[in-house]
Amino acid sequence: MRLPPSFPSDVQAFACDFDRTLVGRDGLLHPRTRGAIARSQAAGIPVIVATGRMFRSVGPYLAEAGIEEPVVCYQGAAVVDPASGTFLLHEPLKLDTAREVITLLAALGHPPNCYVGDNLYVDRHTEYSRRYAEFQHLPVEEVGDLVSWLVEAPTKLVAVADPEAIPALRAAVANQLAGRVFVTTSLPHLLEMGNPAASKGTGIAFVAERLGISLDRIVSFGDGENDLELIAEAGFGVAVEDANPLLLERADWICPSAEVEGVATVIDAYLESLA
Repeated sequence: MRLPPSFPSDVQAFACDFDRTLVGRDGLLHPRTRGAIARSQAAGIPVIVATGRMFRSVGPYLAEAGIEEPVVCYQGAAVVDPASGTFLLHEPLKLDTAREVITLLAALGHPPNCYVGDNLYVDRHTEYSRRYAEFQHLPVEEVGDLVSWLVEAPTKLVAVADPEAIPALRAAVANQLAGRVFVTTSLPHLLEMGNPAASKGTGIAFVAERLGISLDRIVSFGDGENDLELIAEAGFGVAVEDANPLLLERADWICPSAEVEGVATVIDAYLESLA
């Protein structure tokens, strides 16, 4: 692969979204990608993961890849130390706001997933919650009336629905809670809601400062609308070729998709350019 002339020559870190960017639709971390991560680490260039997933979902992959740097989780609402599971940064959704969102979505027929303390809760299991739990390989606890049960500010809320239903749900949340909720999509069937002060961009800025890395010297990769802040915050933003149209429009460059391990191809090309 030939990197574009604008590609940074002095990369200090790679920051990668997880689903559909670092791993493909099969959800597996393939050998070439693991190898590229290891080679980058050996060259002194960490690979930082920035994901919408909860920590307990992405943690096993970090261990598999040997990634020890803090991981940005929950769309940036939490930064977690992989070794201990300690939240280094936590910016949850305000409790009253969360209750309002839950009430609204339940009235629309899509009671959300609720994340508290790196655990996942629902008022009652639905086809969508079961599908989500299977996709993420996660236990889900049914608690009854979420609004009454919720006494702690949740890290985020997620409505799971058929993709064609997501725009109406998003419009309803935006109309009622404008400015009080960060609303984005990750996968087509997921509407994600969190603290408006948090995003993958703020998360990667926190990690960069903690590691003593310049944001201008980070190359970031993403595929979804929820990666817009990530590629804007980093010095050079790359979208995989099957990414959300907004991301494709705003990225500095486009690389092959996760299905052909495009991120690994870019990392290896950069490392070869240093030789």
